[in-house]
Amino acid sequence: MRLFRLFSRPGLALLAAMALLAGCAGPKYTIDDGRAVNQALLEQIDLYGKGEQVLRPAIRRSAELQDRDCDRQWELPFALASSKGWSENDRVAWVRALGVDERLTVVAASADSPLKKGARVTDIDGYTNSDPASMLEQLARLRDRGRPFELNAKSGQAVQVQPFEVCRGYTRLAPPSTPELQDYHWLMSYHPLEFVRAEPTEDEALWTVLWTQGLSEEGGARMKTYHYGTTIISSLYTVATLASGLKGAALAAEAAVSAAQKAAAAAATEIIKQQLIDQAKNYAAERIRNELVKSVQSLTQAQVVASMQQLAANRGLLGGISRVAATTFDQADGWAYERMKRLKADPLAGFRLHQKLLERGLLRNAIAFDPERMDSLQALTKKDGRDEDVVAILKGIRPETLDFDVGDMPLASAQQAFSYDELPTRSNDPYALGLVEAMLGMSDHSPGSAMPAASR
Repeated sequence: MRLFRLFSRPGLALLAAMALLAGCAGPKYTIDDGRAVNQALLEQIDLYGKGEQVLRPAIRRSAELQDRDCDRQWELPFALASSKGWSENDRVAWVRALGVDERLTVVAASADSPLKKGARVTDIDGYTNSDPASMLEQLARLRDRGRPFELNAKSGQAVQVQPFEVCRGYTRLAPPSTPELQDYHWLMSYHPLEFVRAEPTEDEALWTVLWTQGLSEEGGARMKTYHYGTTIISSLYTVATLASGLKGAALAAEAAVSAAQKAAAAAATEIIKQQLIDQAKNYAAERIRNELVKSVQSLTQAQVVASMQQLAANRGLLGGISRVAATTFDQADGWAYERMKRLKADPLAGFRLHQKLLERGLLRNAIAFDPERMDSLQALTKKDGRDEDVVAILKGIRPETLDFDVGDMPLASAQQAFSYDELPTRSNDPYALGLVEAMLGMSDHSPGSAMPAASR
């Protein structure tokens, strides 16, 4: 009898209504339910978002160079992220810190972007997929065509996106799960999240973007010598050029950090093993920060020397393609300096950012200057009659008066445990030459694949 009632006309109507409601419910997305989350990850996601928000307008600004002499890449006026693939608690952290759930979400945009921060992308030129990595792969293809295409956001608005050209060298940030990642490559460089802690201004962010492009221009030919014929159609690579916060790229970054630490341990002295490997995430920052007093004016010459020697050690511990890139850091400085002038930006922004990084004890990055780079860039400012301006930025300390003892820089460039001319070597670890180089070799893997199966 009950079965008869269910399939009677009123019962069928009820079933149809229930099916309609179920269909309307759609997928459920993570919300912030107030639960406890990993506070360290929450902070890193927040930093990642702030970094993207200062870098994306700078990337757009760099397009104004219209430099005919540089190799080119296509960029977009917005940056995207998705929390899909992260653990449940970590997805809540993404929502709380940056408003990002499983859907592709705009986390940063330039002033002229048709999509603003917080917009959620639903389809890309008619293409839709529940896998954000597949969506990003489609977006990368359309970006690299260089022609306008259409996007739809959750609000239902259809917008036209016009990719723009910049000098080669994508500027990207380390994923929040591996904030210490550094990788410098002729196609794309990852900067550690500590860079964001310096609270870079618009000009300082532009310096960082131009420096990254300059590294590609000045060091690209040499870095390509160590590129073994892989192509740039790797799914993971194209995804990472758009969203380094995506879980697949984040897992690859974790593997790359592990490989870099192993390589550094093999090259380093015992004291460096203790100071820079075992405590890789916080040693440099904590030690120097504890040595500095709160007053910026009290930064002594000895403290500046100690900090810059630590920067030299950091440069010395880079591995893989990044080690080759490090031979042209000073040339990238000069490239950025000249292009800042072309864009009518502050050409001394690099010194200002350097000083802020030193004052905060943020010394595991390639943006602050080691002694060699300071000397090289200061020579350019002298030609422009800006040397006294540099002294003012450095709080009255003249770079030429700093007494650096190369013997106290354990892996400084010129005289220590290795030569920058040594060939990077491949090993059974696909990340031996760095994250970007590894991703370029993953073209046979699915878009969501984080690494070759053998290395998992």
